[in-house]
Amino acid sequence: MAQAADAARTVILTVDDDPGVSRAVARDLRRRYGESYRIVRAESGASALEALRELKLRGDLVAVILADYRMPQMNGIDFLEQALDVYPGARRVLLTAYADTNAAIDAINVVDLDHYLLKPWDPPEEKLYPVLDDLLQAWRTSARRPVASTKVVGHRWSARSSDVREFLARNQVPYRWYSVEEPEGRRLLTAAGQDGQRLPLVITPDGTALVEPEAPELAARVGLATTPTADFYDLVVIGGGPAGLGAAVYGASEGLRTVLVERSATGGQAGQSSRIENYLGFPDGVSGAQLTERARRQAAKFGAEILTTREVTGLEINGAARVVRFADGSAIAAHSVILATGVQYRQLQAEGCTDLTGCGVFYGSALTEASSCQGHDVYIVGGANSAGQAAMYLSRFAKSVTLLVRGPDLSASMSHYLIQQIGEAPNISVRGRTVVDAAHGSGRLEELTLRHMASGETERVDAQWMFVFIGAAPLTDWLGGTVLRDERGFILAGPDLTADGRPPAGWELDRPPYHLETSVPGVFVAGDARAESAKRVASAVGEGAMAVMLVHRYLEQS
Repeated sequence: MAQAADAARTVILTVDDDPGVSRAVARDLRRRYGESYRIVRAESGASALEALRELKLRGDLVAVILADYRMPQMNGIDFLEQALDVYPGARRVLLTAYADTNAAIDAINVVDLDHYLLKPWDPPEEKLYPVLDDLLQAWRTSARRPVASTKVVGHRWSARSSDVREFLARNQVPYRWYSVEEPEGRRLLTAAGQDGQRLPLVITPDGTALVEPEAPELAARVGLATTPTADFYDLVVIGGGPAGLGAAVYGASEGLRTVLVERSATGGQAGQSSRIENYLGFPDGVSGAQLTERARRQAAKFGAEILTTREVTGLEINGAARVVRFADGSAIAAHSVILATGVQYRQLQAEGCTDLTGCGVFYGSALTEASSCQGHDVYIVGGANSAGQAAMYLSRFAKSVTLLVRGPDLSASMSHYLIQQIGEAPNISVRGRTVVDAAHGSGRLEELTLRHMASGETERVDAQWMFVFIGAAPLTDWLGGTVLRDERGFILAGPDLTADGRPPAGWELDRPPYHLETSVPGVFVAGDARAESAKRVASAVGEGAMAVMLVHRYLEQS
């Protein structure tokens, strides 16, 4: 008897241009294997190939293909030859008349035929089922069973392909990467009717093919929430880094109807960290992705909505309501808002870096690229904790890692524990008072020009990978003049607004702003976007929780 296939309902496909024969074959197959396999039948080679491509896009498995030899337009051998390109692991059977046995024998060499069956195959218990049982058993023991997941086909040195991989990884969406240069990547392109000129190709678990998808479309297709379920909330949290996630957890757990809005992926800069070792409660360290995923699950458990790929473009005050406007023109409103927008890495202004971003030049850790650094020389620009954490992680793969810092050493901005680890790593070196003057390459990074700041001497080095961590700028330009900010764009709050003993201009309440409250009552700030914040994960989470406490105080007095 046939053994149970996996939960994906593995397919046995049969194709014959004679409708009566086609139905008879399918009937006999269903009688024996229908409980464990899905039987798919077609009545032409072209329609069978189309069915195989659809199955391929959905990630279904095909165990056995039975094809009639004498079919018009495309005979069975021609069909199996093309089917081999789509499902090379499927077992192949040719149905043939006695007069065509020579053709069937020839097909063994042409399409690596596993078996040929003479018509009629009655009784199937003697002539069909024993053959299929053996072929299915052989397939089960040799086939690789892919896990249903999103597939990404792209080019290694494609900035857009890199962006898509990073987006999926940071949003904890399982995916498999296929280079356009490998056979399976080419098979997926063919199945989707693409020639590889437009990349990346993303194939969702339900078989939908997306070519060069933008983040909102991709998010919606892979099951991420992008649309709010209500028009009005108690609390809107803008930004999904540690501060925003902390606020969402505490807001939702304390009964506030809470929605968190993130423009890209939750976790912020901390979510890109390979290992955080000084966060309370994790003596062995925790990756930013693990910490982010736990916090996201925790917020969702308490009922917080989490929206991704929603870009906030404005904040308006409409009486007691605080209105958050999105780039697509839609809006939501709330009694209160917490600004946890965080910061983004500043762009390196060296010549050539802009053109090579995503093609060897990366901002942040870009953990999806780490395994590709195997055996290569890697350069990291920056001397703070994020740069040190990336250096330690990438040193596991790279031949060498070189930290380029403007200061004489790492002591000015990196935690002591990281400096010790870097000093003990045999393949990590630090070059003080060194900057990047230019990045060179055609389509990908190939060389860097380095300049020693003291002597002015330059050096050109081979390089395929450069990761940049050179300070951060707050993501607050969209606020315009709604809330007060300092000269660098960081949001002023609490005591910073009343340093001269007077409330900020336009403040209409008879109390001063609360500690994390901005110049607009009911609008709070937490995390790295706040002026003079500590720029540490633990402090950001703490500020998110404290901001919720102050939201409660504000709502009670409103």
